[in-house]
Amino acid sequence: MPVPADRTLHHELLGAWWPRSRTATASVLHIARRVVDDLREGAAGPRASAAARDLRKLLGVRAVGLADLSGAVRWSGSPRTAPDAERLVADVLDTEDRSGRPPLVAMPLHAFEELAGVLVVDGDTRMTAVREVAAWTEAALERARLEHSADLAAQAEMRALRAEISPHFMYNAMTVIASLVRSDPDRSHELMLDFADFIRYGLARHREYTTVSDEFHAIETYLGLQRAVLGDRLKVQIRVAPEVLAVAIPYLVLEPLVENAVRHGVEPRLTPDGQGTGLVQVQGEAEGTDLVISVEDDGVGMDPARAQALLAGQGSTESMGLASVDRRLRTVYGAWYGLVVETAEGAGTRVVVRVPRFQPGVVP
Repeated sequence: MPVPADRTLHHELLGAWWPRSRTATASVLHIARRVVDDLREGAAGPRASAAARDLRKLLGVRAVGLADLSGAVRWSGSPRTAPDAERLVADVLDTEDRSGRPPLVAMPLHAFEELAGVLVVDGDTRMTAVREVAAWTEAALERARLEHSADLAAQAEMRALRAEISPHFMYNAMTVIASLVRSDPDRSHELMLDFADFIRYGLARHREYTTVSDEFHAIETYLGLQRAVLGDRLKVQIRVAPEVLAVAIPYLVLEPLVENAVRHGVEPRLTPDGQGTGLVQVQGEAEGTDLVISVEDDGVGMDPARAQALLAGQGSTESMGLASVDRRLRTVYGAWYGLVVETAEGAGTRVVVRVPRFQPGVVP
C-alpha cells in the first residue's frame, strides 16, 4: 500500500508509518524540538500557534488547535465547523475528559495532573495518533512548567543573595563613615560614595550576567569598606589579567565568596583588642579557553568535610551563599564547572571558580 505523500514524516509511535529515510526521521525530531520550544510559555503563550502548526504537520490533518484554560483556541488551518470545535473545548474544560472522536476530537492536556489546555484535531487520523500527540504536548507543557519553576527559584535565590548583605557590615561601615565626618570629611565623603556604589550594585534589578570588570569593581569597593572598618589588620591583594575583564559571568558570583573570606576566614582571627591580621587575595586570569578566579584567605580554615557540606547546601543560613554560587555556575555552564574549595583547619581557605571564557547565551 503506498504511503500518502503528506504523511511520510509520521512516526510509528503516532500510530502511522515509520519515516522512509534518515532525512524524514531528522525532520520529525526537528519538529518535536520546535514544539517543545514553542510551548515554553504554555498553551497561552505567544508561540502556541506555531506549536499547533507543527503538530498539524505531524498528524497531516486539516486543522489543529491549542486552547488555553480560558477557552481561546489558536488554530493552524481552518476547522470545518468552528462552533462545534469550540463546544468540544468547553466540554473538555468542564469535564477534563476527551470530547468527540475523529474527524473532530478535543483532548485534555494535563501538566503534573493539572489541566493545562486542550488539543483539538480536525481531520481524518487515527485516535492512537491523536493520543500520542496529546501525550507529546503534555510532556512539553510539563517541561515548560519545570523550567518556569527553575527560573522562579533562581530569581528567589538571587533576591536572597541580595538580601544577604551583612547588616553587621553595614552598621560598622556607617559607624566608621559617621566617625570621620568631622575629623576627615573628605575621607568620609569618599567612603559614603563607595558605600552607595556597593549597595546599588548589590541591589541592582533585572541583571543576570555582568562582566569580570564589574564584579571586580564591586569586590574592590567591598574590601575597601572593610578595610575602613578593620583598619590595617585586613590586608588585601587583587590581581586580574586585562584580557579577562570583558568576560561575561553570572551576576553576584564573586562578592559572596569574598565576603565569606572576610567574615568566616579573617574576622575570627582578629581579637577585640585590635590584635591579629588577615590577608585576602583575589586573582583572575585566563587559562586556555577558561577563566579562573581564586579567592583565598589565610584565616581559620575549616574541616574539608564541612566545606563539602556547605557546597551541598547543608550549612547555616549565613553560609548559603557558597552553595548558591556553586549551583548557579553549574546551571549556567554544566556539571563540569562550579566551585572548588581547598581548605583545612588553621590553614585558610581557597575557593576557585573555573568557567568558560565564552559561553552561548551568557551576555552582560
